[in-house]
Amino acid sequence: MRLWLILGATSAFLSVAAGAFGAHALRAKLAPDLLNIFETGARYHMYHSLGLIAIGLLAQARPSPLLNAAGWAMVAGLLLFSGSLYALALSGVRALGAITPLGGLGFLAGWLLFALAAWRQPG
Repeated sequence: MRLWLILGATSAFLSVAAGAFGAHALRAKLAPDLLNIFETGARYHMYHSLGLIAIGLLAQARPSPLLNAAGWAMVAGLLLFSGSLYALALSGVRALGAITPLGGLGFLAGWLLFALAAWRQPG
């Protein structure tokens, strides 16, 4: 499905932009622990952008409701996991870290659904 390819590529673009922003604009402005948090958000952002692209490639060959569910779970994970880490690093509000595990659950659900969709594919 083209949606996952478009979302994955756009998300990968944004993760590269976030990584560059962290490396160049934030290095001198954030405490090392907050910069590390920001970089973790960017790293997982890219991993799961690639996951969305993989979902899109498989969905083009063999569409599946499970693949769509996997894509939406990864999108939710991106917003909650990476989004909360970016917000925590930029604001310093540590309570935002309470949201991060929910994003991790989204990532886990996305990969599990992706695996299940692949398992059910014929051939």
